[in-house]
Amino acid sequence: MYGDPATVRKILTELGDTWAVVGLSTNEGRAAHGVASVLQRHGKRIVPIHPKAETVHGEQGYPSLSAVPFKIDVVDVFLNSDLAGQAADEAVAIGAQAVWFQLGVVDEAAYERTRAAGLEMVMDRCPAIELPMLR
Repeated sequence: MYGDPATVRKILTELGDTWAVVGLSTNEGRAAHGVASVLQRHGKRIVPIHPKAETVHGEQGYPSLSAVPFKIDVVDVFLNSDLAGQAADEAVAIGAQAVWFQLGVVDEAAYERTRAAGLEMVMDRCPAIELPMLR
């Protein structure tokens, strides 16, 4: 419902290759770590966003989206649903083109706000699953 195939394809292939991964840390046991690696293998530049601002997969981390000194194309959110809306609002504020909420992350109000602001958005999907299916 919140990730039609055309929007998924557009975000993955047309909207830019710089992806902020909100919630990405050096913890290799977290899903964000593996998904960020897949994004890199598919040519995306990942930007770790985490309060600790750790370097992950060779990329400098930042404590928030607003702290990133360059343009972010897509904001990929690995937060609990109750925190994800704030990340979507920050994505709008920094001028991102799209927001991606990971599997299990759903906030219908954030979806409506983000779409109303003109950004593309999908929820409850994973780019690491979707990218290999783009053929």
